[in-house]
Amino acid sequence: MTTLSERISQSAFDGSRLRVVLLLDLYDGAQNQFLEVYEHLRKQVSSVPGHISDELCQSIENPSQWLITSEWESAPRFLAWVNSEEHVASVQPLHGCVRDTRSLRFSVLRETGKGPDPGLASLTVPLGAFPSASASTGAADRARGHLQVAPRRGDGIVRHALTFTVKPGSEPVVAELLAGYTSPRAQVDETTRLRRTSLFMHGNRVVRAVEVEGDLLAALRHVARQPEVRALEEAINPYLEQDRDLSDPGSARMFFTRAALPAVHHVAAGGGEPADLRRHALFYPAKDGCGMALARLLAGQDETAVDDPTCPVEGSTVFQRDDIVVRLLDLRGPLDARPALALGVEGSHKAAVLARLLDSAKDGVPTTDQEISRFLARSEMRLITDRRTPVQA
Repeated sequence: MTTLSERISQSAFDGSRLRVVLLLDLYDGAQNQFLEVYEHLRKQVSSVPGHISDELCQSIENPSQWLITSEWESAPRFLAWVNSEEHVASVQPLHGCVRDTRSLRFSVLRETGKGPDPGLASLTVPLGAFPSASASTGAADRARGHLQVAPRRGDGIVRHALTFTVKPGSEPVVAELLAGYTSPRAQVDETTRLRRTSLFMHGNRVVRAVEVEGDLLAALRHVARQPEVRALEEAINPYLEQDRDLSDPGSARMFFTRAALPAVHHVAAGGGEPADLRRHALFYPAKDGCGMALARLLAGQDETAVDDPTCPVEGSTVFQRDDIVVRLLDLRGPLDARPALALGVEGSHKAAVLARLLDSAKDGVPTTDQEISRFLARSEMRLITDRRTPVQA
C-alpha cells in the first residue's frame, strides 16, 4: 500500500477552510474607480453561499498595489462562485482599472487566536458591515472549524487545463492543427518551466492540459507570447464556436477566463514512473449543478486506487468547471482491462451514484458491466498530442 509520505496529493475536497489572496496593481489615477467597483463586488459576494469574510488592503510602500483577502468555508464553495458566469460578469469592470492581478488559494492548516470574542467575530463579516451578535457568533464558529488535517505532499508541479468547442465538422482540421504546431520554448525563467502539454478531443470539445514547474501564471503568459503558439491560436480562430479577437485584450481575456478548467483533485503514487504508463482522458457530462459532486466521486475512487499497489492506476487529475468534468488518468496497461476502475466506479453502488450525477440525455447512464464498458469507450477522449520536456538534473 502507498504510504502517506509517498503519495502526491492536492485536493479541493478535504473540507478545510480556504483563504484566497488576490494581489492587484492599479493603473495610475484609477483608485476611485476601483473602489466603486470593489464596493459593488463586495456586496455581491457577501451573499454567496460559503463566503465568510473579506478584507481590502493597500500597500504602505506602493499605493498602486492592493490586496484583497477572502475566507471561504471550503474550496468547492469558492470554486463554484469563481467559475460562474455571474462572477465573470461581476469582475469585468475591474479590467479597466487594474494593470495586473495574481490569485493565490490556500487551505487553512493552523491558526492562532484567543477564541470567540466580539472583536474576532467582527472580522468574519464583509468589510463595512455591522453584524448582529448572533450573526457574528455563527460566523466565528464557522471560521474556527474545518482546518486542514495534515500537510499534503506535492511534486512541485502545477496542473491546469483549458477547454473550448469548435464548430461541428471542423474537428479533423482542428485536430491536425493542434497536432502539428511547434512546441514553445520550455524554460520560462530561472524558476518556471513547462513540463508537459496533453491535448485531447471529445467530439467538438478540445481539452488542453498543462503541467508547469514553478509559476503557472508566468508560464501561461510566456506561452501566449510565443510566435508558434500565437500562429496556432490564429489558425484555429475561424473554427471556434465562441468568437474571440486576440488583438483585443478584453476579448482574449474573456475567452480564456471562460475556457479555464481548474484541477480540483490530483493524486499520484509517487516514486518512479513505470515504463508502460499511458495517459488517457475521460469526459463526463454532468447534470446541471452536479459537476462538483461528480468530481468528488471520481476523486474518492482514485484516492483508494492509488493506495492499492496491485491497482494499475498510477495517478489521476480531475478537472471540473460547472457541468464539465474531465479526468486525466495515468494507467499501467490497457484502459479496458478493468472498465469500472478506469471509469472511476469500481466498488459497491458507485455506478449507481455516477448514474444519478450524469446527464443521461447526452450519453445514457451505465449500470451493468456491459454498459460500463460501452460508456467507457464513449467517454474516452481522443489523444491529439502529448508533449513532455525532459526533467533537468
